[in-house]
Amino acid sequence: MNTQRAQEILNNFDGRKVLVVGDVMLDEYVWGRVSRISPEAPVMVVDAERHTFVPGGAANVVNNLCALGAKAAIAGVVGEDSAGVTLREKLEEEGADVSALIATGDRPTTLKTRIIAHSQQVVRVDHEKRTAIDAEALGRLRTGLAAAVPLCDAVLLSDYQKGLLGSDLVRELAELAGKHGKIITGNLKPTGIAAHCKLTVITLNLSEASAATSMILDDASDEGTLHSAGKMLLKRSGAEHILITRGAQGLILFGPAGTIVTVPAHRVEVYDVAGAGDTVISTLTLALAAGATPAEAVTLANSAGAVAVRKVGVATVSRDEILGAVTSTK
Repeated sequence: MNTQRAQEILNNFDGRKVLVVGDVMLDEYVWGRVSRISPEAPVMVVDAERHTFVPGGAANVVNNLCALGAKAAIAGVVGEDSAGVTLREKLEEEGADVSALIATGDRPTTLKTRIIAHSQQVVRVDHEKRTAIDAEALGRLRTGLAAAVPLCDAVLLSDYQKGLLGSDLVRELAELAGKHGKIITGNLKPTGIAAHCKLTVITLNLSEASAATSMILDDASDEGTLHSAGKMLLKRSGAEHILITRGAQGLILFGPAGTIVTVPAHRVEVYDVAGAGDTVISTLTLALAAGATPAEAVTLANSAGAVAVRKVGVATVSRDEILGAVTSTK
């Protein structure tokens, strides 16, 4: 892809409406310092100095989309608790539409608390419930989705296995998006890839593709094995395209009629891969909504991922950074 074409697609990101459906979380960071050992047990005592909160999971996908200029909406489930209120406020601050974010009293908002001392993570505490969403909350969510899907340019499914994206809901959303002619992409876990979930693109990393196909896939896998896995996933899911992300080996896109597009990874120093998958699917989906071909969308997503892994922690990327990464490969 040349720089002019990349710039054209990136400029078209402005105002594209993307509906994210998935498992929302709130990431809490407790920052402090250690100066003593507890007299109660042989553990460090962290003197907390400040707290910060960041949207996580599917909510981080929303952050990525907003940073790229999209009008993002989120559909998901939070608890009737302070974490749910904080998450809603953080998303609204980014400009996201949270009208399809459902609150329920039968489960907490997924909250991941990381305690950081002297720039090192000491421990993580998770507050969550991973069982399926109850029928009443799911019914309210379906009502919101029926209203939201016709108004968006694309639907993005973000699965963190917290109980929302069961195979039935994935199929329903694929049918609803298809009925209204909408792009629908999914960062799905192996258990969420059901037959006849006709998405535009399903993305998986190597370990997820391995679990979904029962094939041994890793950095050393030859092209023949990867191609067999991609074809199997296309046939099983009914998706138009399967994208397998391979870390330092780049990305490989499988499409209709046996088409295969391989995009090599950028040669960059990797500081942190956290959240890179969210960046890839956000950019991919937005590029498709902006008129990119699947191959062009994957190229831009690859460049966005290269920018993301050079940043410490879960971070968003900008269109200028993506364009810079595209230009640097010329």
